[in-house]
Amino acid sequence: MKGIYLLLGTNLGDRVKNLADARNLVMEQGIEIKAMSSVYETAAWGIEDQPGFLNQVLEVTTSLAPEVLLKTILATELEMGRIRIQKWGERLIDIDILYYRNEVLNTPDLKVPHPEIPNRRFTLVPLVELAAEETDPVSGKTQRELLAVCPDKLEVRMV
Repeated sequence: MKGIYLLLGTNLGDRVKNLADARNLVMEQGIEIKAMSSVYETAAWGIEDQPGFLNQVLEVTTSLAPEVLLKTILATELEMGRIRIQKWGERLIDIDILYYRNEVLNTPDLKVPHPEIPNRRFTLVPLVELAAEETDPVSGKTQRELLAVCPDKLEVRMV
């Protein structure tokens, strides 16, 4: 991967506004948005008895190291009112680091590339829109190849 990619997700409140607010707050932290995917809607994944999600992938540039970027986006989530109660539960906003260039990190707090990318259509569909031929540094597969073999069958539709 050449770039830095973030995934935004929301399934509570005004979901479109939540994505816009998250993008604005990210930019206020000195993180430049180079490109953004369309917005996609998907049924909840993991815990299915909750409202559907809107998701969007951003390609960003930043001088922040991966660990500092993580702290920055976690602070953005808190500023927007995110409260972590249950893994895969409802959320006002969720921001994940998908890729940080070709770096591979595996610390207790940060795993890059995000380990669930190959298993989630709601991540791969917008990633393919932005970076179809970019290669995952762990598997060596392109995003398009990862999507073709993704075991997740949930429908992902453009909003």
